[in-house]
Amino acid sequence: MTKNYDKLYVDGQWQVTCSTAFSEVINPATETVCGRIPRGNGQDVDRAVTAARRAFTEWSQTPAQERRRYIDAIAAKLGERQVEIADTIRVEQGAPQQFAMEVQATLPAAVMATYAERAALMDATEEVGNSLIVKQPIGVCALITPWNYPLHQIVGKVAPALAAGCTMVVKPSEETPLNAFLLAEIVDEVGLPAGVFNLVTGAGRVVGEALCTHPQVDMISFTGSTGVGQRISEMGGRTIKRVCLELGGKSANIILDDADLEAAIRYNVDQVMANSGQTCIALTRTLIPVARYEEAVQIAQSAADAIKVGDPADSATFMGPMVSAAQRDSVLDYIRKGIREGATLVAGGLEPPQGLETGYYVRPTVFADVNNAMVIAREEIFGPVMCLIPYRDETEAVAIANDSPFGLSGAVWSADTGRAIQVARRMQTGQVYINGGPFNPVAPIGGYKQSGNGRELGDEGLKEFIEIKAIQLNPAG
Repeated sequence: MTKNYDKLYVDGQWQVTCSTAFSEVINPATETVCGRIPRGNGQDVDRAVTAARRAFTEWSQTPAQERRRYIDAIAAKLGERQVEIADTIRVEQGAPQQFAMEVQATLPAAVMATYAERAALMDATEEVGNSLIVKQPIGVCALITPWNYPLHQIVGKVAPALAAGCTMVVKPSEETPLNAFLLAEIVDEVGLPAGVFNLVTGAGRVVGEALCTHPQVDMISFTGSTGVGQRISEMGGRTIKRVCLELGGKSANIILDDADLEAAIRYNVDQVMANSGQTCIALTRTLIPVARYEEAVQIAQSAADAIKVGDPADSATFMGPMVSAAQRDSVLDYIRKGIREGATLVAGGLEPPQGLETGYYVRPTVFADVNNAMVIAREEIFGPVMCLIPYRDETEAVAIANDSPFGLSGAVWSADTGRAIQVARRMQTGQVYINGGPFNPVAPIGGYKQSGNGRELGDEGLKEFIEIKAIQLNPAG
C-alpha cells in the first residue's frame, strides 16, 4: 500500500504547497517507501494561519449544537474508515495489525465522540458576587503531534479545539503523516467551515518553528520529547502564547510485597513492549521488593522471551519494528549504555530478532540489577527496554519512583486497593494505574516536572483551549 499526496489542506480546500519539495514516508517493517507528502514551508504556514484567523470570527460564535453536529459527523466517519486508518498506521508506523485496529484506529474515533457533548460546556456560566464568569475560545491553535500514536494524538487536540470554538493548524510528524491526510479528507467530507481545520506537513524546524513564532497563533499544543518541548516553550514565550506540553516519561511501577507478582510482572512486560516501547506512559522502571526480586527477574525474562516480534501484518505479531532507523539506533545505543553501566541483560539485547534482518526491529529487552542512578533508569529510551530495580520498603519505593526528572505516569500493584491508592497519592506523576486498571479516554492525562504542563482528554483537555472572562455587573442595574 502506497499513499501519495501532493497538496496541503488549507482554507477548506486542497492547495499546492508554496514549496516544491516532498518527503518520502518509509515503511519501518520493509524499509521501502510507502508514501509521499508535501514538505511545506513558512509561506504555507502563513497561508494556513491567515485562513484560521479569518475563520475564527465566525466559528467562535457558532452555536454549540452546530459544533457538536460537526464533531459527531467526524467521529462517525472515523469509525467508518477505521480499517483504512489501521492499515495506514500499520504501514507507516509499524504497529501490529490488531494493535493498530484496537488502539490506533478505534481510540481516536471514541475520543472525538466524547467531545461532541462537551461543546455545550462553553455556554455554562457562573455568578461570583457581582461577576458573571464566561468561557471563550482562545483563538488560533498550532497543534504539533508525534509519530507514536499519530491519529490519537491529533484527535486529542483537534476534538477539544473544535468543541471550544477554536480554529487550528495541524502539523503531524514527518515519520507518520499519512493518517493526518485521512482526517483532512474526513473534515472536508463533512463540510467543516473553511479555515477551521488546516493541515500543513513538513519539517519541525521549518513548519513547526514557523507556527510557534507566528504572531497570529494564540496557543501551541505539543506532544513529543522534552527537549523539543523546551524549545517550543522558548519560541512561544516570545509572544506570550499559551503552551500546552505533553512530554516524556520514565514511569515507575511499584509492585508492593503483597501483590500478585506473576500478574504484575507479566502485565508490566506487555505494557512496556506494546507499540515497540514507543509509549510515553510506558512503565519502564519496575520496582520490586528485595525479598521477591529474583523471582520477579525470572518471570520478566520468561515473559519477554515469549513475545512474538515480527511482521505487523501477521495477526500473531505482538511487537513490530521501531518507527525508523534512527529510533532503532537510539534504542540500541541505550542498551549498550546499560551493559556498560553494569546492569544484567536477562532478555533481548543488541542482535536483531532471528529472521528479521530487514526492518527496524529491536528485541524485547529486560535489564536486572539496575539502580536509579543509571542512564537507562533516568532517561526516556522510547523503546522496548525495561529496568528491574529492587527496593527495601515502601518508603524507599516511593522515593525511587519520585527520583526522576519526569512525572507522566506510574502504577501500583497490591492485594489491598486502599493501600495502593495511598501509595499512588504519594507519587509525583499525572496519573497512576492500580492493579492494571485500563486506560480511560475521558480522564485527564498530563505530567508533572519535565513531563510537561497542561492536560489532555476529558473536561481538563477542553479547558486548555478556553479563556476565562469576568464580566463585572452593577447590582444597581
